[in-house]
Amino acid sequence: MSNFLYLFRGGDARRIHQSPEEMQEHMQKWGAWMGGLKEQDILVDGLPLNNEGKVVEKAGAVISDGPFAEGAEVVGGYLIVKANDLNHAVEISKGCPIFEHEGNVEVREIMPIM
Repeated sequence: MSNFLYLFRGGDARRIHQSPEEMQEHMQKWGAWMGGLKEQDILVDGLPLNNEGKVVEKAGAVISDGPFAEGAEVVGGYLIVKANDLNHAVEISKGCPIFEHEGNVEVREIMPIM
């Protein structure tokens, strides 16, 4: 088994038009999905990310507010899961609630350094 990173992008444009009840219902789906991954012992870690941040370039010589990507490209959160291979990790990602909001999941294998 290897670890895979899910980067969640987009979905915010649709989410901002939800009522508080709809938003809570959607978050419950996230909780259920992640809870299922935890029960299967394939969830390693994961959290949402704050919208604000900084972009550091040139060894700190340039620091700007960010991210400035288009709404569909902003990374809103991440998960780390255990899977047999990339295809298995992709299959697991298909249950993600972000697809209800037209977001996407980038699936990347985490490579060991040594």
